[in-house]
Amino acid sequence: MFTLDNLKKDLPAGLVVFLVALPLCLGVALASGAPIISGIISGVIGGIVVGLISRSHISVSGPAAGLTAVVFSAIHQLGSFETFLMAVVIAGVLQIIGAYLRAGIIANYIPSNVINGLISSIGIILILKQIPHAFGYDAVAEEDFSFIQKDHQNTFSELFNILNYFSYGAILISILSLLILIYWKKIPIKWLQAMPSSLVVVIFGILINQVFIHFFPFFIIHEKHLVSIPKIDSISAIFTFPSFASLANKNVWFVGITIAIIASLETLLNLEAVSKIDPLKRKVSSNRELLAQGYGNLISGLIGGIPVTSVIVRSSVNINAGVKTKMSTIFHGVLLVISILFLTPFLNMIPLSSLAAILLLTGYKLVDPRTFKEKYQKGWNQFIPFIATVIAIFFTDLLIGTIIGLTVSILFLLKSNYKNPFKIKTEKMNVKETITIELPNQVSFLNKASIQNTLWNLPKNSNVIIEAKNSDYIDEDILEIFETFKNTVAIENNIQLNIFGFKNKFHIQDQVQFSTVIGKEEQQNLSSHDVLEILIAGNKRFSEGKFTEKYLTEQVQATSHHQNPIAVIVSCIDSRTSPELVFDLGIGDLISIRIAGNIINQEIIESIEFACQKIGTKLIVVLGHSNCGAVTYAVESGTEYYTSITSKIQNSIAICDCTADKIKSDPALLDKVIKLNTNNSITDILMHSAFIKSETEQQTITMVSGFYDTRNGLVEFVEF
Repeated sequence: MFTLDNLKKDLPAGLVVFLVALPLCLGVALASGAPIISGIISGVIGGIVVGLISRSHISVSGPAAGLTAVVFSAIHQLGSFETFLMAVVIAGVLQIIGAYLRAGIIANYIPSNVINGLISSIGIILILKQIPHAFGYDAVAEEDFSFIQKDHQNTFSELFNILNYFSYGAILISILSLLILIYWKKIPIKWLQAMPSSLVVVIFGILINQVFIHFFPFFIIHEKHLVSIPKIDSISAIFTFPSFASLANKNVWFVGITIAIIASLETLLNLEAVSKIDPLKRKVSSNRELLAQGYGNLISGLIGGIPVTSVIVRSSVNINAGVKTKMSTIFHGVLLVISILFLTPFLNMIPLSSLAAILLLTGYKLVDPRTFKEKYQKGWNQFIPFIATVIAIFFTDLLIGTIIGLTVSILFLLKSNYKNPFKIKTEKMNVKETITIELPNQVSFLNKASIQNTLWNLPKNSNVIIEAKNSDYIDEDILEIFETFKNTVAIENNIQLNIFGFKNKFHIQDQVQFSTVIGKEEQQNLSSHDVLEILIAGNKRFSEGKFTEKYLTEQVQATSHHQNPIAVIVSCIDSRTSPELVFDLGIGDLISIRIAGNIINQEIIESIEFACQKIGTKLIVVLGHSNCGAVTYAVESGTEYYTSITSKIQNSIAICDCTADKIKSDPALLDKVIKLNTNNSITDILMHSAFIKSETEQQTITMVSGFYDTRNGLVEFVEF
């Protein structure tokens, strides 16, 4: 939002970006072989047109240093600058089409380790490339970020050349400028703090050089170490128009497509990188940015500018200057126009060492040592692609280096996909050891080797479930593997195979070869203590949130004609104590009898006897629970209401000698009453059922009391 407060930050920020961008715009034009004014035009287009259309508040666009080699070779290949401008127009149109086709989505598929590598490498390059300028050695243009330079030197050799060609005045200005940049916000005068430190550095550089000229000739910064803007004689000389006659030239189209691809990729990469370092983490539409760049290149080509992209160096300076809205970007473009018309003499007084100090600090902020440490701590699959991107960009360029980083990331992706891309677990579903393979949302051909290796190495005679309910896409190669496994490998290895959840479009039908519910033979082979262990294990899973898959539809079919439950649970009707949930069991596993206060009457006793005699259960659990409403009501109201329930609880209350007031002062007494009530229910069963008493004495049936804690989900068992 363009508020007054925001403008107070944005306009100075735009001025700082302009001061950094100006020599870069000129340098890119010179290095690419284009007319010098084309760099200025591109800067204007990047600032104004792209700024107006783009929704990014932080990204700054301008002539693309990464495209200088392409521009240089294209101008020579096409034979004239006017023909080259036609290719730029075509590139802009293609970018606009790409934006409407939502091609900007490609930015979402660039891994963060590659983006972080790009940011760090730009920071390193900035620092190493600006050190010579900080020392007054300006043999290489400001925009030359290549490791191998056009003068056949390289980044490292230029550092050694400083020893022979440095300037004492430039060194002094650089050191003082860095101190200003670092400590400016700490000065005690508040109104001065409002001025961007970068702007202060530029003004300081001009003034101190004037002091050198008049008083200290030894330190003078000579013209070759200052910003150099050519004089414009007339406005008509600014514009160059494309050759529309060359539209039929296939080479023009080839160059246009090349520029569109490279410029779009650089823009999207820079946009992602700048979003990473934005302190406010503002969301930017990549398609909208691509559209803005397309219109920028279309207009740039029509009036004589070279290609435009989003530029991370200028964008970083913009962020460091405290930008709030895109007015900074627009303002920097306006200033470029004003500068070439009216401010050339003043701007040509700026020492390059002042700008070098600004870029040195920008580079330092981009190279965050914490990023290196963080990527290392996350493992080699994050650290190696990150480092590969840093090194590759440093020794090549942004686009090639990023492609190398992406390639390394893909290699690690292939390696990780060779491992299990799915969840595989072996668990005891009641009494059966079952291997469950749960497929992810997307199963691509990259997963082919790992899936085949896993399936072909499953143990013989095992029970296996393949679950695909979460899968929206499965590659045809993977589907073919599943079919081969189901129809051949599983049969040869006597693997019982259940298949669930494949959508109709995959043409793999559900298959059930074994049941996840307990059969009659399995039920009878279980001892009461085995059953108790199953309940304890299930409750542990429940309390930890690690539930087993129930396959309830299959269980409904499997139990439609018979049931073989493993236990009888007499519990309260409380809504928080559903036994099947508490013990992580499914349909047909339990006989659940529920009554308020888990009290016992003759109907319940006969139901328990029926379950043990006719259905074959061997474990009886009477399950109480904390905060039981029936017990609390019996304590508070006695037997005034619900007499048949509360009267049975009164015995436990009497044993504890509890009253409502005592429980209020000592809440633990309520749990004591509840546990006693559960024990009394077991006593009632044994007292009124000769069959159950006889079976428990012979240890063919076991009775236990349980106390379910509603606060943590755990059940405490006590065996009788």
